[in-house]
Amino acid sequence: MTANGWLQIFFFFAIVLVCAKPLGVYMARVFGRERTFADPIFRPIERLIYRLTGVDETHEMGWKEYGIVMLLFSLVTLLVTYAVERLQHMLPLNPQHFSAVAPDLAFNTAVSFTTNTNWQSYVPEVTMSYLTQMATLAYHNFFSGAVGIALAIAFIRGISRRESKSLGNFWVDMTRASLWVLLPASFILAILLVSQGVVQNFRPYDQAKLVQTQTVTATGTDGKPTTTTVTTQNIAQGPVASQEAIKMLGTNGGGFFNTNSAHPFENPTPFSNLLEMLAIFLIPAGLTVTLGRMVRSPAHGWAVFAAMSVLFFAGVAVAYHAEAAPNPLLHTATMHIDQHTTAMQPGGNMEGKEVRFGIANSALFATVTTDASCGAVNAMHDSFMPLGGLVPLVNIMLGEIIFGGVGSGMYGMLIFVILAVFIAGLMVGRTPEYLGKKIESFDVKMAMLYVLIFPLSILGFTAVALMMPNLGLSALANTGPHGLSEILYAYTSATGNNGSAFAGLSANTHWYNFSLGMAMLIGRFLMIVPMLAVAGNLAKKKLVPPSAGTFPVHTPLFTVLLVGVILIVGALTFFPALSLGPLLEHLLLQVGKTF
Repeated sequence: MTANGWLQIFFFFAIVLVCAKPLGVYMARVFGRERTFADPIFRPIERLIYRLTGVDETHEMGWKEYGIVMLLFSLVTLLVTYAVERLQHMLPLNPQHFSAVAPDLAFNTAVSFTTNTNWQSYVPEVTMSYLTQMATLAYHNFFSGAVGIALAIAFIRGISRRESKSLGNFWVDMTRASLWVLLPASFILAILLVSQGVVQNFRPYDQAKLVQTQTVTATGTDGKPTTTTVTTQNIAQGPVASQEAIKMLGTNGGGFFNTNSAHPFENPTPFSNLLEMLAIFLIPAGLTVTLGRMVRSPAHGWAVFAAMSVLFFAGVAVAYHAEAAPNPLLHTATMHIDQHTTAMQPGGNMEGKEVRFGIANSALFATVTTDASCGAVNAMHDSFMPLGGLVPLVNIMLGEIIFGGVGSGMYGMLIFVILAVFIAGLMVGRTPEYLGKKIESFDVKMAMLYVLIFPLSILGFTAVALMMPNLGLSALANTGPHGLSEILYAYTSATGNNGSAFAGLSANTHWYNFSLGMAMLIGRFLMIVPMLAVAGNLAKKKLVPPSAGTFPVHTPLFTVLLVGVILIVGALTFFPALSLGPLLEHLLLQVGKTF
């Protein structure tokens, strides 16, 4: 590790800290229907949308109606996406004449983008047409993110309202999240990315002649080798910048190219890399300020922000240290390979990393993208050292509540807040209270249901895949603990709606396309239902005046308790699986064994 690396990490976080308050205040005004500077532009468009769609913006929805409307909207958009993928060979904006997407892959991709996961079991630049990329996948990047923000705002309203049967209007919340927040931010970010060299065009792929011809030998399904001489290379391009912007701001993560943000057409410079990381964190960080303003306790919002920050710095410190340290298999007396940082070399583990970003920004990006439910990558997580790869895995296993996805991170964190307050109440022998509302058995049951669905999906699907050699194990590129980590990471990423991967797993098979798709649906929608139930129940409650025994939720003690509950309830559930995966791989690496 170097001082320069840490300076870049602190500089990134300082920008997040500075921007969180103005953005959070702005979002609180947007969803509180207060006047903002953007109203003259977006308010007429909003009225027109409601007029065309027949939405009554004054109608208030209870938690059940809010949830049903959200589920129906998601179902319809999923089916439309599936249809476009299956019919893309007959639709326009397909200059490469790509064929229809296979049924199982189309299902997986439609589910993936609907759930804000953006898991990609395919190579985008040789699979999806420009129309499919823009009209369905980029569309979901906007609206899956907007749905997450709407749900977070509904939960916050449940906390702030008293004796109310409603949580707001889903259509209004989603429209405002799109018009006032995601669209203008995406436009600005896309322009900045284009200025850095990110591609934005509709041209067919260019063909470049190789300076040196290449000979490629491949083995066919019949077992016979085929040798081909390659003299040209297709240079993929397209409307990249516009999709890249919302991919990051909506914490979606699905790249226009297979190598995602490691590709120079998606992320060409260190400045574009900084912009993309900021785009992942800014809205989730701002939502902590929005929480504080809407519940009339700004200090509580900052206490939640502090808990997220502690976990963020713990993760980035471990990842940076693991990747900056020498690889013990290479750093031996007999091999004489110097991996120390010098003016001439970055040192550490540079496998799978881009030289223009280096170790610090690769470790930081991996931490940021898995703290949030983004899943974009600028380095290959499968090439990280065992402890370096452990950090992204644990970040997702915690529920991606360290700032988290747009909206989903906030309502996930608030579930842990309720559990922390409940535990604090048990310790002092009082009925727990949260911001003037008593936390009762129904709230705790729904919160625990939310928490338990997550590991049940991850560990259940992983166990089934491990027990089926012809389905689950045949797609592995590695054996031993690293092979386990690849499967575990896949189902963790799918259930956590993250989308990143240990890419040694070849997931474009019937089994993985179906099972990962089901894990995504469970991790998104099955967990939303108990969350909305808690929000609806809190909204109906009366306020109770604070007393001497009320546990304050704006102090450093609360932050410490919240971090402890997250680690105990979240991380310890997965400790046995992690012990057999990255932790065992780390120990074996120290004695010279790799997989």
